[in-house]
Amino acid sequence: MTNQAYRLVLGCILLLSLYFDAMPILYSLIGMLVIEGVSNRLLPNVISKFRFHRECDTNEGSLGLPFKCRTSVTAERAWRFMVASMLVVGLIVFPKSMWFFPWFMAFAIFGAGISGVCPMYLFLKQCGFR
Repeated sequence: MTNQAYRLVLGCILLLSLYFDAMPILYSLIGMLVIEGVSNRLLPNVISKFRFHRECDTNEGSLGLPFKCRTSVTAERAWRFMVASMLVVGLIVFPKSMWFFPWFMAFAIFGAGISGVCPMYLFLKQCGFR
């Protein structure tokens, strides 16, 4: 499983759970993203190891642009933390005033899964994440 396919599936699940107002699914997705970010056991890498006995390409989604690494934290881990924190802000902290924020995140992640280009991932790479 590639990171692009992961983003596509994650975006679809987010959109469906937001549409049907399935809060337990949303909370479990937030928890999964935090656990992946903390443990560095990314779901696409685990699935690729089981299927093909190799890991995913870590530069996938960077458009082949060279970036300077300033920290040892990978951009994928930082991306998962950012998505989880933005979903928490939109769903738990300010649910009435920021109802559009989780929807925007879900459509953006779904679009990144379709196109293979994630602007937040590129921004994190530009900020110096590995």
